[in-house]
Amino acid sequence: MSHTYSKLAGISAAALSLAAPIAVAAAQAAPTDTTPKISVSAFVDGYFAWDFGRPPSLDRSFAGGTPFTTQPARHNEFNVNLAFVDVKLDAPHYRGRFAVQTGTSVQSNYSGEPTRGTISGPSLGRLIQEAVVGVKIADNLWVDGGIFYSHMGMESWASRDNPTYTRSLVAEYSPYYQSGVKMTWAPTAKLTAQVDLVNGWQNISENNSGKGAGVRLDYAATGSSTLSYYNLFTSEAGSKLRTFNGVGAKQTHGQLTLLGEFDYGSQSKGSRGGQSTWYGWTAVARVQTSPTAALVFRVEGYEDPHQVIIATGNFGPASVKSRPNPAFRAVGGSVGLDITPYARLAWRSELRGWRNGAALFPDGTKPTSVRNSIVSVTSLSLTF
Repeated sequence: MSHTYSKLAGISAAALSLAAPIAVAAAQAAPTDTTPKISVSAFVDGYFAWDFGRPPSLDRSFAGGTPFTTQPARHNEFNVNLAFVDVKLDAPHYRGRFAVQTGTSVQSNYSGEPTRGTISGPSLGRLIQEAVVGVKIADNLWVDGGIFYSHMGMESWASRDNPTYTRSLVAEYSPYYQSGVKMTWAPTAKLTAQVDLVNGWQNISENNSGKGAGVRLDYAATGSSTLSYYNLFTSEAGSKLRTFNGVGAKQTHGQLTLLGEFDYGSQSKGSRGGQSTWYGWTAVARVQTSPTAALVFRVEGYEDPHQVIIATGNFGPASVKSRPNPAFRAVGGSVGLDITPYARLAWRSELRGWRNGAALFPDGTKPTSVRNSIVSVTSLSLTF
């Protein structure tokens, strides 16, 4: 037994003598990043909405077609607009975020996620708000990969981060999320540049062999004002080139916050030649009337005469779907009241309406479409 023990001890000593330099080399090759910080948070946004068009299915959509807005998605119903839990890691040389989500806005927004093959698709994609990992490769230069928020627009996916409770049409009809790789560079304290290589126009799963590329520039002119430019070039709808450009600005002065955005897009008609175009705009003013209350006003417009982004042929009552529906050419506005009794709790209410150039919006009380659409919504949200 003592002989066996001494033999094992010799083997262990030899193993340790070999492992020691390997461990030292590994430690030298992979230095420990200092002071990594891990945080866990959550957000819940519940709502009740009333659509004056009274959709019989309770979906605020056009006879089961593409939802007009992702938020609020349901009529005459208490429901959850968005709920998510996220884990973030921040360190000097690497970072990451993983967030899972659910809610009616999630179902609505991810309904167009492609299904090609038997793996991935909307059933998986809509559960992932972000799953992104980043590494710092130089001073002020990061590379991140995975599923992440879109680089386009001036409004966020989460309602708590926007001046209005519901998102503007320009936000609803441009990507909220992307899947790919992005590089972010901050050459100065005022300028941030981002370059993205992604699967395409708001899709996690691929729907063709092409990829999309885009740029975003944010310039902090002052401590209270930001100017932004963003674009995306991608292959969509049967290898047709889609080009998208937008500009935005945000200004805070005392109790007043102003936000504006203008987007313009075009898409090749393919073998037919020529371009199809669309554009949208919004202007928002938020006035903090007291430490716990704010009034919010918005005007907006959106035109898609060639039905590239909003294919109205999918909309309208079933009795008239056989006839060509008019293009989406709408202007609208909203007024909102936000009450924040505590820093993490918000009660937000909003009345919003649009008017289209021709009868397009469904009305559950009438056999034909109408030109006007009005919805009211109230929400209670909490950040954990």
